[in-house]
Amino acid sequence: MSEITLTIIKVLYLALLWLFILSAVSVIRSDLFGRTVPNPDQPRPLEEPPPPKKGKRRRGAPHKVVISQGAQAGTSAGLDGGVVMIGRGADCQLILDDDYVSTRHARIAAVEDGHYIEDLGSTNGTYVNGQRITAPTMITLADTVRIGKTIMKLEP
Repeated sequence: MSEITLTIIKVLYLALLWLFILSAVSVIRSDLFGRTVPNPDQPRPLEEPPPPKKGKRRRGAPHKVVISQGAQAGTSAGLDGGVVMIGRGADCQLILDDDYVSTRHARIAAVEDGHYIEDLGSTNGTYVNGQRITAPTMITLADTVRIGKTIMKLEP
């Protein structure tokens, strides 16, 4: 075999080796960071409710979310804005300092017939009265909501 043929075979072998290494790195990267794949089984998010009317408030209707148990017991967020985001992120109205809470964990939305809570695809889930919710769920003053190690209630 001539030297030119041997050099060409070496270069092709190196190119094939680099191609294998790059494809392996690509597979490892996709395993670590994943890909966003829409899930048809996942419930549709709640529609954004219209801003609340500035009329009379109903007596006995919930007007705030209060943390009843946990490290931040007593902290509250008003429901006057129609939607309360709950999580660790700075854009949330109720910021929880809990390792089991996602950045944007859940939201409570006011609609005409009451208040709904919706889990926003969190890892550890949202629980209403001890049951994990997978779809928007109506909550009342009597219900307890657990997110991570924090327990909340609606209050008038």
